[in-house]
Formats: sequence, C-alpha cells, structure tokens
Amino acid sequence: MVRLQPDPFLNELTNMFERTTEKGSVWVTLKHSSDKSKVQRNKMKTAGEKIEYRCLIRATDGRKTISTVVGAKDHQRFQSSYATILKARMTALKKRERKDKRKAADSDKKLDSKKRSSAAKKTSN
Repeated sequence: MVRLQPDPFLNELTNMFERTTEKGSVWVTLKHSSDKSKVQRNKMKTAGEKIEYRCLIRATDGRKTISTVVGAKDHQRFQSSYATILKARMTALKKRERKDKRKAADSDKKLDSKKRSSAAKKTSN
C-alpha cells in the first residue's frame, strides 16, 4: 500500500476511476487515526497533551491500493475536491425511476375497489 499526500492521492484516485470506467470498481474506505500507538496515546492523555486525530482514507481497485492521511486543517479542502471527483466519475449510475404520484394513487384506488367488490361478492354467496 502506498501512502500519498492528499493532492497526489486525489490525482491517483481520478486515474483509478478512469481505468475502471468500462469494467471494475473502486472501493474507498475511511477510518479515524492518530498516527500514534496506543501506548503513546495513553501517555499523552495522562500528561494532558492534546491528541490530534486524522482521517485515514484508503482506495483500491483490486490491483492497486493507495492511502492518505488528512488532518483537521485540510479536511474541508480535501472533502470538496473528493466530492467533485465523485460527482464527475459516477456516470454509470442509473437514474431512479419515479412513479407519478397521481398515477400511483389512482392505481391504488382501483385495486382497493376491486378487492372490495370481490369481498362483497363472496359475502353475498
């Protein structure tokens, strides 16, 4: 796994999306991290030092894995760049089919009236 700075990570992520346009997927995972071992974090807590947590981001296309660590200062800029990449590369998704509310309500009313008439016939027999 290769750990990159945030900007090269975003460039490589774009390349991964381009390579998998026709066939394949890209998986992105997020995890909070502090870049310190548990023992070091406990010592810092007892000493009253502030622990800076970061976000570890990994991406893989099945063949190549890349990662980066983003701090709180850079998070907003990274998030906006990441969102732009996702919006541009998610072209293969299908639009959701929506029913017209009036048509759906009319069909429901028709089904209810059919059920009532068939129930009335059964009780009359």
